Parts: sequence; structure tokens; C-alpha cells
Amino acid sequence: MTSSHSTVIGGGISGLATAWWLRKQGITVSLFEQESTVGGTMKTIRKNGWLIETGPNSALETSPLCKTLFEDVGIADELVYANPAGNNRYILRGGKLHPLPMSPGLFFRSRLWSLRGKLRLLKEPFVGKATKEESIAEFVERRLGREFLDYAINPFVAGIFAGAPESLSVRAAFPKLYALEEKYGGLIRGQIGGARERKKRGEVAKDRARMFSFKNGMQTLPDGIAAALGTNIRTSTKVERIEYDRKEKLYTLHFSVNGSPGTHRSQSVIFAVPAAVAAGLISPFDNVLSQNINNIVYPPVTEVFVGYKTDQVRCPLDGFGFLIPEKEQRQILGAIWSSTLFDGRVPEGCVALTVFIGGSRQPEYALRNDVELLQTVNKELNDILNIDGDPVFTQITRWQMAIPQYHLGHLQIVQLMEKFEERYPGVFLSGNYRDGISVGDCIIQSDKMSRRAADFLASQKL
Repeated sequence: MTSSHSTVIGGGISGLATAWWLRKQGITVSLFEQESTVGGTMKTIRKNGWLIETGPNSALETSPLCKTLFEDVGIADELVYANPAGNNRYILRGGKLHPLPMSPGLFFRSRLWSLRGKLRLLKEPFVGKATKEESIAEFVERRLGREFLDYAINPFVAGIFAGAPESLSVRAAFPKLYALEEKYGGLIRGQIGGARERKKRGEVAKDRARMFSFKNGMQTLPDGIAAALGTNIRTSTKVERIEYDRKEKLYTLHFSVNGSPGTHRSQSVIFAVPAAVAAGLISPFDNVLSQNINNIVYPPVTEVFVGYKTDQVRCPLDGFGFLIPEKEQRQILGAIWSSTLFDGRVPEGCVALTVFIGGSRQPEYALRNDVELLQTVNKELNDILNIDGDPVFTQITRWQMAIPQYHLGHLQIVQLMEKFEERYPGVFLSGNYRDGISVGDCIIQSDKMSRRAADFLASQKL
């Protein structure tokens, strides 16, 4: 039997960052990961000169904690920022790509919305507050109008959550957006006041944060943290059940390594695993919470990476990529122009795109076989980008359970988590199904969780 002051279950970015922050505070920490490698979905593949991200293609530097983490684990020199062209983003309307306007002047000149749709935004400061929990669709249509929902928020939500704005809770999925209405009475007034608050906290709004990756791809991040943690990490280690001794105030983790059983005792346990895995482990403690967490939906998403010769693509790839509103009735959610964002990721004379299919909008499309997927992608990209011929390179990555959906009622599940943490001192539930799904959100949340665990451990010494 082994022991530690704090144990993290799960070796994705949330678990790794939490373990690092704990270690930085001088706490003895162990991390258990059931796979043979850490990183979760954050994996980078190199093949014949092509660099493919199978998970997050990049991240946003929304907090100073990002840089602190990179410097701590020795990968700051590997950091690269996206090319300026990545600031351009496109939305498909009427079969044509329209640049997303980044200033008031460009907004009013844009053909992405009708004059009526633009004028509707002028009513926003005079719209009252909601009287009930709203979906993102209800919130946006009430404040900004239907056209803005259809051709701005709908594709944006598909791009971030692979979700549907009609089912996601605005309070849970976009708490900062909701807070603008709650605190300032409106989005326009809130943008002004919120900017001042972010500046005080040292944070940057996501629409202004710098996009980053690493010279050798996003996997540099989990690999760097893992190298810094060293023997604190145990891979190929599956936690099967947990017991709590209230008298000794210790948790016993029963695990297996290649079929061989073992036990580990800890004062604190931090769950940083997908919702369904957490649900199974906490079921003996709280069946109601277990069922609620297990009901969090993760729709399937398939990523299709395609490479072309430069002269095959007759549309300029001068941006981050494009998103597709549901009203356009296409079979893909959008695409990232991967070779535009970061240099050195394709063979000379080539370009690369990463296309996303499925999500809550069309989950059945993500389950198509490889031949059908490539036919779908070729047809859509040839039509939208005027591409000549088939790709010269392809790589397909499937995620049966991709991104957790913060559906209406999600905050009630979070409240159940909080009550559970109160009943079982030293246990903390973390991960991207709570407090944000982005890489930056996970880094910020992991810092908070580590501080909560550290405060708990300090209280046990009094």
C-alpha cells in the first residue's frame, strides 16, 4: 500500500495541471491515469511532414496562469503564437464565406446580416433581464434578435461545444455573457464595464486573447507537465473503487495495473476524469449525483484532417477557418485552416484543413464510415472553397464522446457536486464538464482546485 497527501485521478490537461499546482505548493501528490500515456484528447501526430492535432488544435492565452505553467515546466521556449491571418474568421451564408466583422464599422458594412438584423441590435440596451433560466438561443434571440442567433451564435456554439444553442444553458455554458446582463443590465453596457474588471484580474477576453500552440504541437503541453511531475505519475493504472474511512479521514483507492491489484491511501482525492468515469466511482457514495453526472451528454465528433497541393485550393485561406450555421443545411460543422495558423506543419507546396463533423447538430454523420466521411468532406470543401480534386493526405480521428454539453439544468448538477464535496471533505470534482471546456478554462479551474485541496490539507494540520 502506498500513500500521498493528495491524489489526482485522470491525466488529461485538468488532472496534470492540478497535480503540478499541488506539487508547486509543496504537497505530496500522486496522479493515476488508466491509459498508457497522459494528455487525454491532447495528442499530436506527425506523418510525412504533416502535423495533425487529434484534439485541441490551439488554445487561447486568457490568463497569466498559462504562461506561468509553461515557464514552470520548462516549455515556454516552445510556445508559438498564431499568424496574424488567424484573426480573420468566416461564416457561411448563402453558400458564400463572409468575414466576421471585428469592428462596428465593418459590422454595418457586412453582408452577413440584413439591414433589419443590424438595426435590431440597437434595441439591445433597452431589453430587460430574464425571469427564468434560458437557453443560449432564448437569451440571444431576446437580446439581439433571430438573425444574429442564426448567423453568429448558432455557428459559434457549434464551433466551441459542437452543440445546439437551443439546449445549452447560457448561465452554465457562457457565464461571463450571462453576467453582463445580470450585473450591468445589458451586453453593450457590460462590455465596457467587464473590460475594466478583466484588466484588474489580469485576464483577457477570449475574442482578444492570443492564440497559441507549440513548435511541435499541443501535445508538448501534457508531455511537459508529465516530465516535470516525473514519478508522481502512474500510467496504465485504473482506479476501480474508492473507500472512505471517516475515523481516520483517509480515502483508499483500489486500482489495477495490467490486472495486478493495488491500494493507495490519500487525504484528498481530485477527480479529473470524464463525467461517466466520475459517475461510476462516486456511485457508492451518492447515487443521485452519480446518475446526474452520468446524464451529461457528450455527442460524437469526427475530425477529418485533409492536405492538398497549394494550387488545388482556389480560395484564399487567409484566416482561422470558417463555421457553418445550421440554416445552411450542410453536412459539416466547419473547418480550421490549420496550415495558415502555424508555420512548418505541412510539406512544402501544400496546405492543410481540419474539418469537423457531427456534434449535437448531426451526431449520426460522425458515425459514417471512412469512405463516406471523405466523400462528404470532399464534396463540401470543393463546393465552399472551390477545391480541385481529392486531397493528397487524410487522417481521420473519431471521438465517440467529444465535448460535454452544459444543458439547461447543468447548474443544478454543479450544486449537487458542491454538496457532495461538503459531505466528503477532501474530495473535489474537476474536469471540463465543470466551469468551462477550453484549455484555458481547464488551467484556471485546476489552479482553483489545487488551492481548495491545499487549504483543506492545511486545515487538517490545525
